Amino acid sequence: MGTENSFPLSDVRADESCREEPFGGLKLLKIVIYGTGYVGLTTGAAMAFLGHEVTCVDIDEAKIASLRGGKSPIYEPRLDELMELAGGNLRFSVDPAPALSEAEVVFVAVGTPPMADGNPDLTAVQSAASSIGRHLGLGFTVVVNKSTVPIGSGHWVESLIAEASGEGDIRNLRNRCCVASNPEFLREGSALCDILYPDRVVVGSENPTANEVLARLYEPILQQSFTAPWFLPRPEGMGAVPLVATDLASAELIKYASNAFLCTKISLINEIGNLAEKVGADITHIARGMGLDARIGGRFLQAGLGWGGSCFGKDSAALIATAKEYDIRMPIVEAAREVNYAQRDLVVTKLLNELKILKGRTVGILGLAFKPNTDDIRDAPALDIAQRLIDRGARIQAHDPIALDRASCQLNHSGIRFGPTAEAVAAGADALVLTTDWAMYRDLPWKRMAKTMANPLILDGRNFLDQAQLVNAGFRFLSIGR
Repeated sequence: MGTENSFPLSDVRADESCREEPFGGLKLLKIVIYGTGYVGLTTGAAMAFLGHEVTCVDIDEAKIASLRGGKSPIYEPRLDELMELAGGNLRFSVDPAPALSEAEVVFVAVGTPPMADGNPDLTAVQSAASSIGRHLGLGFTVVVNKSTVPIGSGHWVESLIAEASGEGDIRNLRNRCCVASNPEFLREGSALCDILYPDRVVVGSENPTANEVLARLYEPILQQSFTAPWFLPRPEGMGAVPLVATDLASAELIKYASNAFLCTKISLINEIGNLAEKVGADITHIARGMGLDARIGGRFLQAGLGWGGSCFGKDSAALIATAKEYDIRMPIVEAAREVNYAQRDLVVTKLLNELKILKGRTVGILGLAFKPNTDDIRDAPALDIAQRLIDRGARIQAHDPIALDRASCQLNHSGIRFGPTAEAVAAGADALVLTTDWAMYRDLPWKRMAKTMANPLILDGRNFLDQAQLVNAGFRFLSIGR
């Protein structure tokens, strides 16, 4: 990341006396985080809340100005409150140099968007690594890949740091710096809970010292020794968190393998749902019957429009692309992707069956974010479905309780009209499609909305709404897998 036109570091400094006091004398660390997106900002806020001294770095001056004013540029429940609790431990800058000179841990949490061939774009990672090398301090620093990067990227980042630092020989660099992987397993909408109360923490490096430093960094979380924020209570029965300390490549692959498994689980239940609908079965009952098997579990068995967002699509494509480099096919992952994106065609098919003609019809979309409790619209099923309907001549009007501002800015030339309320979107529509299962949509004035529609038809793409309630309100009700 560049350092030009940089703001000075915030004048608010952490009280040095707090660096040794919490958690039974645990030595707290000085941390720099590159990137203030969903991963970097939530990680920074959580680490600062635990007492570590954190500086989040970003090249976007508007973002930094907003953050210094105490306002998050992204929507994540309770993030603003946790940032406030972090107080002077959490600072923001576009200039990494001052903080890097003393940093003990540096997280790289920048974007790695997918390219056309499925590989992630590592431009931002490369920029961050070069910046770290230029400003590396004299003490020992652990550089952590938090961004999801291809297997082997740790060694590549190490070489970039060595080159930028002037250390021609990587062996010399290793006296001052080592690279580790610490993949994130965050779910947008519950990211802070996932950081503070994780299923596991994974760290990987070729240098045992790096894993030791990261174990110390995460000790309050591993031991659950911190006082929980009142608004993020510790789950009942929560015990010590397992630490998986491994080599660099294994840590990198754990992230991809985990997401590939979840992609496959969602696509499998959708594939079974398509069969259930044909034979007259109910996929919600089938999922419950499957999920009660302890070997399977009920999480990620919700049939519907499939997954979206910034992780599953990108990571599954990257895993396939990486395997291809080694002449290995990933047919299961490939099939999971194929099934997932085909689910979005179901909406078009179902609406065609009911309306017969889509050209000139008005379809209301309820929900633009790829999931509830976030404003992230990346690879959101709603946007893909809207485009497919527009391509067939339909007019689209859409609503979302949180993502509307982001969507209207990013999609102002998409042909989608944005309504201020769900009721406004329903007015005059020939059909409604629920694409995001926001809690508020359960309690809409459905009877009044049905009367304002040209044709009271609703497709529940998340099997989320009360079918009997909607039918009683006057709707023709469609769902997925039932």
